[in-house]
Amino acid sequence: MHIIMTLAFTSVLLVFMIYPAIKIVGFLETKMEISDRMYSILTVSITIVLALIVGAGLYFI
Repeated sequence: MHIIMTLAFTSVLLVFMIYPAIKIVGFLETKMEISDRMYSILTVSITIVLALIVGAGLYFI
């Protein structure tokens, strides 16, 4: 049940975590060379990780 509730919170947060992920990848792009394909992969993966972190935090707080 814990996992289902965390994933329910995470699914809603995916939309809101896109902007911070774009900002993080933009910051990384200023520090190193990132291709367009890697930019997209990093944005999607950071979005999912941020949503999982915040979703778990909301459930367990």
